[in-house]
Amino acid sequence: MSHEDIILTVTFRGTSRAVFLPNDAPVSVLHSRFETLTSVPPSLQKLIYRGKKIQHRQDDSDPEPTTSQPGLRDGIKVQMLGSTVEELGQLNAADSAHQRKEQILRERALKPQAKLRSTGSSSASSHQYRFHRIEPLTHLPRPETATECLLTLSKDPAVLHIMQKHRSSVGSLTELAPHEHPGLLGLNVGSGVTIKLRIRLDTYDGFRPYLEVRCVLCHELAHNVWDEHNNDVKLNSQLNREVAEFEAAAGAGTHHLSDSQDTYQPSSDEGVEALIHVLGGTGLRGNDTIEDRRKRVLEAVTARLRNEEEELEWSCGTSGPQNQSG
Repeated sequence: MSHEDIILTVTFRGTSRAVFLPNDAPVSVLHSRFETLTSVPPSLQKLIYRGKKIQHRQDDSDPEPTTSQPGLRDGIKVQMLGSTVEELGQLNAADSAHQRKEQILRERALKPQAKLRSTGSSSASSHQYRFHRIEPLTHLPRPETATECLLTLSKDPAVLHIMQKHRSSVGSLTELAPHEHPGLLGLNVGSGVTIKLRIRLDTYDGFRPYLEVRCVLCHELAHNVWDEHNNDVKLNSQLNREVAEFEAAAGAGTHHLSDSQDTYQPSSDEGVEALIHVLGGTGLRGNDTIEDRRKRVLEAVTARLRNEEEELEWSCGTSGPQNQSG
C-alpha cells in the first residue's frame, strides 16, 4: 500500500472486510469494489458512515466526486445496505405470485352487498364499530399500494362483522414500518386508539400476503378487550374462527351480518380455489363439490389458527400499559 492509499472497513450483513483505495479514486471505484465483495450492484448500494450517506449517482452531468470529497478517510468504517439482483428477483417473483390470488380476494371482499333488510340500529352499529380512518406511511415506497391494503382491510366484510359482533371500534388503522419495531407484526395502542400492522416485507420491496395481515389484525382487535396475553383467554382464536365461518357461510350465500341482516354475493369457484391455495390446502380434488371445498377451507383455517396462535402472541407488541404508548 502506498502512502497515498486509504483503508476502509466495510460491514455488510454482519461481515466486515478491508478495502484498499487510492485517496483520489472516484466514488464509482468504491461502488465497484463493494459490488465485487458483496454482489450488490452499485445502483442498489447505500453507504452509511459517521451520520452521512452515499448512494450511486444516477446523474452524470456533474464531475464525479472522489472518495476524499465526501470525507472518506483512512480508517473509516462504512456500513453498507442493499440487496443482490437475485434477491430482488426472488422477492418480485413471490410478490407477483401473490398478486393474482390477493386480487381475487380483494374483489370478493369489495363486491356490492345484496341487502335483504335494514334497520336503524344496524346503521348506527355500522357507523360506530368500524375503523374511523386509515393512515398509510406516505414517506415509504408505494404509498398507493399501502393505502389500498389498509382500505381493503378496513372494509373487509368479515372483519367488520366481528367488530360489530364484539362492539370493537378503532380510531386509526396504520402501518408498522419494518424498522420501527423489528420482530413485531402488529401493535394495538390504547385498546383501539390505533392499530399498527406490518403490511410490508422487511426489505420494503413488496407487501405481506393479505390473509396473513388480516389474521394479525384479528389478533390486535382482541386487545381492544384484553391488554395482556393470557393463555386462558383465546379471543384471538375466536375472532379468526368467526372470520373463517363468516366467509364460508357467505360464500354459500347464507350468512347474515350480526345486526343488519345483510349478505354479500357467493364467491366464484375461482375465488374458493384461490383461498384454498393461499391457506395451504391441496387444491381441488376430483369429485369435490363447491360446498366440500368451502368446508375444507374452514377446516384449514381452524387448524392453521391453532398453529399460529403462539407465533402471533410472540410477534405482537401489545402487552399491557407499558407498551400502549406505541
